[in-house]
Amino acid sequence: MEITVHRVAYFNAAHRLFRPDWDDAKNFEVFGKCSNPNYHGHNYELVVSVTGPVDPETGFVMDLKILKRLIRAEVEDTLDHKNLNLEIPEFKNTNPTAENISIYIWHQLRAHIPTHLKLAITLYETPRNYVTYSGK
Repeated sequence: MEITVHRVAYFNAAHRLFRPDWDDAKNFEVFGKCSNPNYHGHNYELVVSVTGPVDPETGFVMDLKILKRLIRAEVEDTLDHKNLNLEIPEFKNTNPTAENISIYIWHQLRAHIPTHLKLAITLYETPRNYVTYSGK
């Protein structure tokens, strides 16, 4: 029997979606106003989901206090109030789309969560636009 626990977190960050090998017109055609050369920001909502068996000793899939600390250290402290393109090395050459940000977050957290537990990241860029990545 498996069950999924979820932890919600928030961070604010700026980014620009663009390809440096394209001119501004092509970037605008593909990425619209998200290609603004002066960047733009989002209030991201992050849902971290961990799935696994319930530990018979604790009754937890994962202690949510530990998950809270991991999210703070690996995501919020790293990404909050940052310009992703300029301040996060992984996005110097990777377009910081919601898809790529969720993959980045998954890798940051996966390294600290026991391997027998499944991990999924749901990242809301806006209330209507969100992505989910589960490492597959």
